[in-house]
Amino acid sequence: MATQRVTPPWNYLHEASDTSLESFELSRLNHAANLRKEIAALLEQWIEVTAEAFLARWVREDRKLPSQPGQESDILPQGELPFAPPQMINVGPRQPVRRLRSRIRTGDRTSA
Repeated sequence: MATQRVTPPWNYLHEASDTSLESFELSRLNHAANLRKEIAALLEQWIEVTAEAFLARWVREDRKLPSQPGQESDILPQGELPFAPPQMINVGPRQPVRRLRSRIRTGDRTSA
């Protein structure tokens, strides 16, 4: 990508009226904002394409791994996928929680 050297129009800037300078400033800021939007769109596209490339590499490397019949797999069975609805588990009735009694009784307190 070729870089372009920008030379500001010094003569115009020195001789222009305040209204012309304001107009010039606003046009430059508008151009800068448009460039920023283009850069953001390009950055988003770059991230998406790079992620797709990494996914393709991961699939390629995963295919290269030898599959052994006795080896446990990291892949969960269909019913145990992390986003599957939770399955009901039969649990017996809850036992009451035993609470410790306070050692301080109302008759043991001393008043100050």
